[in-house]
Amino acid sequence: MYKKVLVPLDGSELAECVLPHLETIAGGCGLQNVTFFRVVKPFYPVGDSLGDTISAADVVSINEDAVASSEDYLKKLTERVKYPGVKVRWEVVKGNEAESITEYAKNNEVDLIIIATHGRSGVSRWVWGSVADRVLRSACVPVLIVRAPGCVPGF
Repeated sequence: MYKKVLVPLDGSELAECVLPHLETIAGGCGLQNVTFFRVVKPFYPVGDSLGDTISAADVVSINEDAVASSEDYLKKLTERVKYPGVKVRWEVVKGNEAESITEYAKNNEVDLIIIATHGRSGVSRWVWGSVADRVLRSACVPVLIVRAPGCVPGF
């Protein structure tokens, strides 16, 4: 049923709570491809006062370091996990998290997105937003949202 699965990760241990679910799907659904996916939100200095403290070269370096760190994380993860008969790959892109995830899924004929949620509510959800919620609302494929361990029920 699911041939191509996209697994967005933010580099946290919490986000990796999706891996046991992925393993189950890989074992029982004839899965062929898994893509571990990381979106790096570009760093842009804000305000005029930063012009004196951070150079354009610093901005480039910060962004390059973020991409390199993300690539290193996904390479190590890809080496660590094995799903028999499944091609595992990784990809890092720069952009907005939710938009990049849904665009990638659409452009690469993904059948399922498996994403963790931090389970934030109240003000922290309003301030930080929910990438998982935005992906759920904008993706045209099924989205499996996995709650992080230690989640407390409530509104």
